[in-house]
Amino acid sequence: FADDWLEQLNYDGAMVATLLESEADAMQETESDAAGAAQTLVERFGVPPFSVLDARQGYWQDRKRAWLGLGLRGEVGRLAQSNALPKTFKNSTQANQDDTRLDLDNGTSIFDPVLSEILYRWFVPKGGHVLNPMSGEATHGIVAGYLGYEFTGVELRPEQAESNREQAVEIGVNPVWITADALTIDQLDIAPADFVVSCPPYADLEVYSDNPLDISTMDYADFVTTYSEIIRKSCALLKENRFAAFVVGEARDKRGIYYDFVGDTIKAFKAAGLNYYNEMIYVTPLGTVMMQTSRNFPIGRKIGKTHQNVLVFVKGDWREAVKACGKIDMELPDGFDTNS
Repeated sequence: FADDWLEQLNYDGAMVATLLESEADAMQETESDAAGAAQTLVERFGVPPFSVLDARQGYWQDRKRAWLGLGLRGEVGRLAQSNALPKTFKNSTQANQDDTRLDLDNGTSIFDPVLSEILYRWFVPKGGHVLNPMSGEATHGIVAGYLGYEFTGVELRPEQAESNREQAVEIGVNPVWITADALTIDQLDIAPADFVVSCPPYADLEVYSDNPLDISTMDYADFVTTYSEIIRKSCALLKENRFAAFVVGEARDKRGIYYDFVGDTIKAFKAAGLNYYNEMIYVTPLGTVMMQTSRNFPIGRKIGKTHQNVLVFVKGDWREAVKACGKIDMELPDGFDTNS
């Protein structure tokens, strides 16, 4: 049938071969053009500003190594509890899947500095004030300071806040960490912010301390109530026509069912008067997830989690917020080497 059909079209075998070869060449040119366009986007914006942020790519890994070369350190709270680490993860099928944080050799972890960098460069006015109401370790503050932004972080754990300050001095930047309960952020002496950012506890996925004020110790209903209030108070400190971004991921309850933490985060920001503006999927390096999934998927059909959700919100007019941010500048500071 195919031969008869080709004969009716007056196509012989040579003509078909030529057409197929031309199509293959066109596909190669398209792929080459796409690769070139992607490289141009990397040069202009650090990473391609697509809805999927792929931290496995070489350009991401090169930039990450340069940031880690500054000497970033991880969570003091985790290190202090390292002899009881399994107890800090309430749901064993999820253990160690909080993948926005990069595992370091000493068992601690840090937030991905490249993700922190692009959020600042894309969504914060040059030299603007960044507020992190649930700071954790030092990455957000160190990156902000290194790039010339002002930074205020609120951190409940005194030992973590002190470690952050020491690290900032060593690296030569000047972010500020206030030791306080984030729920009291409206009572603290904090200047209006140009950007609100955080990677909060993912409900009770990982417990950071035994302090009852630590929202990671709360049951989910209390967690959401407190978390939403922290977001409301933080956004009240955000200037009009400015962006906010939270990096979050789903967590499961004791029955193995998702809480819908991502959805509750969106609801909290909307209740605070902001509009939901962007969603990006941050694709993380596989790490140990392959081993975990090979064990857990057959018995529970739980998909191995290799992404987090980057949620961006805007307060006021997005056009004015973009205007305030100005031109995106990806120029690296002196001494920052992505080739090492």
